[in-house]
Amino acid sequence: MKGVMIQGTASDVGKSLIVTALCRMFANDGIRVVPFKSQNMSNNSYVTKDGKEIGRAQGIQAEAAKIEATVWMNPILLKPRSNQDSEIVYLGKSLKTLSGRGYRDTFYEKGLDVIKKSLEQLSSEYELVVIEGAGSPVEINLKDRELVNMKVAELADVPVVLVADIDRGGVFASIIGTLELLEPEERQRVAGVIINKFRGDIRLFEDGIHWLEKKTDIPVLGVLPYVENHMIDGEDSLSLNNQFSSRQKGNLDIAVIQLPFISNYSDLEPFLYEEDVSIRWVKQASEFGNPDAVIIPGTKSTMNDLKAITDTKLDFLIQNHIENGGYVVGICGGYQILGEEIIDEAGSDTGIVNNSVKGLGCIPGRTIFYEEKETVRTAGVYHENTGLTANGKLEGYEIHLGKTVLHQQGCSFLSLENGKEEGYFGRNGQIIGTYLHHLFHNDQWRNHWLNMIRNSKGLNRKEPIYISNYKDKRYDEIASQMKEHLNFELLNDIINNWCSK
Repeated sequence: MKGVMIQGTASDVGKSLIVTALCRMFANDGIRVVPFKSQNMSNNSYVTKDGKEIGRAQGIQAEAAKIEATVWMNPILLKPRSNQDSEIVYLGKSLKTLSGRGYRDTFYEKGLDVIKKSLEQLSSEYELVVIEGAGSPVEINLKDRELVNMKVAELADVPVVLVADIDRGGVFASIIGTLELLEPEERQRVAGVIINKFRGDIRLFEDGIHWLEKKTDIPVLGVLPYVENHMIDGEDSLSLNNQFSSRQKGNLDIAVIQLPFISNYSDLEPFLYEEDVSIRWVKQASEFGNPDAVIIPGTKSTMNDLKAITDTKLDFLIQNHIENGGYVVGICGGYQILGEEIIDEAGSDTGIVNNSVKGLGCIPGRTIFYEEKETVRTAGVYHENTGLTANGKLEGYEIHLGKTVLHQQGCSFLSLENGKEEGYFGRNGQIIGTYLHHLFHNDQWRNHWLNMIRNSKGLNRKEPIYISNYKDKRYDEIASQMKEHLNFELLNDIINNWCSK
């Protein structure tokens, strides 16, 4: 198998973005390239064309590689449901929920087997595989049964490029420390180093490059710049905070409830490109303020996150916000939280059969959790009773266990292509609930919703910003930007001339 593996000295050093850029670089050179991550831990997921669930990063990387995403690109997805337990999504389907120890004790051989099969499948279809690791390859307490770093590089027999984040500081210690903790045979597999997220004058770092190369006898393949607003979806809580923290203040104040088990926060990224919109995260009642709109995003544990909302007294603030004319949107788990009642009939959310709790009571409906998860790409138009004029269809995807039944007729949000009604549309759009992830990636809808808020504040309406047109162009821009700072020729030589040492 021809390929390369991108590993990092820590989480959030930029591995996903670098793999995305490399996929586009190789694709632009006419190479049939494919991304791969054996095991992903993230509640940000992606639904493939055939209705299977994989890590969102691999779906985005497939787009950059100009190919359709499949489960072979991410055969194992771990979705945290509590501080101890994670749902195991195996080849795109929910398998079971296990504790960290239970997973390590019972799943290792099964994991190795599906990783081997996935690599074989990808190598039969593509010329080159770009593999992404996770966290650090030298987590000593996990190293003997790991399924995502050096073990995968060994199975694929590819060279490793180690990425370090200079923005967080300690870059020399992180690189040297990682190399020192690797086993000799693992250390020999490291064929290059990339310094990521550099700010400033590269000439001031040249001595550092020379020192690293002399100390390690490993070439520094590039010093990549810090990329602001790269428009490539993140996948964990670190990238969440980093991506939204620098957003400038706008005239429209949107508060997003930062749930402990938030999922698919890529739903919110389109707002980063609306100049008059300020997105801010709210964890505590003291942070709520007086927003124009509130968004309750998806969650991997609806009932636990509902409890977090009530424990912090955010429930009263959300209810008062609505009574005072404020806008609110609940997406997936957020939709369920806004309802009157949640019943865990199968114990699939909490592990307690028939456990039930009261919701916020803002939407006239109740949610029942069953055992079978629904994962599907979907599309539809505004329901006729909303009074909204259809301007093209709305597209997105659904990932949820619960099903919500409304107590009122004629208040659905969407009419789906499959003939079903979906979601809730109340008070002329002041309250919306939906299972449609990526709702706000539909540019016309996002513009309509923001214009409703602008009108309520006496602000001028704005024309739509078609960010969906920019995404593919952005892949090319990031690939070009990174290639300018990367010794791409040397990287190609390493890949093409690699043989096990």
